[in-house]
Amino acid sequence: MASAPLRFRAAPDGHLTKTIPIRMQPHETADSTPGSPANPAQANEYCRQKAGPPGSALYYALLQLPPSKRDDAYAVHAFCQEIADIHAAVHDPGVAHAKLDWWRQELARLFDGNPAHPVTRALAPVVKRTGLSRDAFEAVMHGAEMDLSQMRYLDFAGLTHYCDASGGAPAELASHVYGFDDPQTPALARALGHAITLGRRVTDAGVDARAGYVYFPIDELQRFGVTAADIQNGKYSPAFVDLMKFQHARAQQAIAAAAAAIPKKDRRKQRPLLALASLQQALMDEVAASDYQVLHQRIDLTPLRKFWKAWRAR
Repeated sequence: MASAPLRFRAAPDGHLTKTIPIRMQPHETADSTPGSPANPAQANEYCRQKAGPPGSALYYALLQLPPSKRDDAYAVHAFCQEIADIHAAVHDPGVAHAKLDWWRQELARLFDGNPAHPVTRALAPVVKRTGLSRDAFEAVMHGAEMDLSQMRYLDFAGLTHYCDASGGAPAELASHVYGFDDPQTPALARALGHAITLGRRVTDAGVDARAGYVYFPIDELQRFGVTAADIQNGKYSPAFVDLMKFQHARAQQAIAAAAAAIPKKDRRKQRPLLALASLQQALMDEVAASDYQVLHQRIDLTPLRKFWKAWRAR
């Protein structure tokens, strides 16, 4: 998923502060990097800070899981975040592709029983317990491949494919860790992850544009009389507001429909995903209340509101 190059967490007073996660280069391993996490507790803490530091949406969403499942969930989400961060952290396409190739090799090491990175070390027991397939992890990498090769989409069909790869595949992967009884739940979780990612294109429009990405389909930009350059230059206009209202309404409808489709017997187990959906809807409403002033700033919910919305998700 596209995200800002910097990671932020919400402080208790509601202000956003930058967090600096432990960093590891593609060629380094947990053994060769000074101070890198090596034992299980350190690897799990790395995953928590990477995927869901205190104050983040994921932090509050995963509070809905039993404590015994949280480390597993953080490990899966940390893998997805490592992959999603490649295009944001690396501006040289050759280096970015090298990083993605390194993660493919690391995935092979994970399934061969010899993981080197803190995230894959944390994932090793999760894979054994849940039987997650290598293909499920490979599917997550497809979204990163798209971000490295494409910065615009001609139409909604192309954007749909991207949202499925960058949001649907990670949600399906995570659904196996959350747990389910209905065999349809993973596919329905994928649909909800897809919809949430569509919503993020609204709330992250400015962040995406500053990174060079305009995800709104070109034919829809043309329909509303807005150019990609307008968005990248932070140009607000009535046409831009109309475009955002259209994108917002479509994403809200998609999230609501996909959330309602999660089977009743699995809704409690899938509460983290339902919480993320609720938080995304609330954030889109906050952006709408600002008249979609997202091109020059990043709007976020307060920690208390995040906690409340996540706790109420059903």
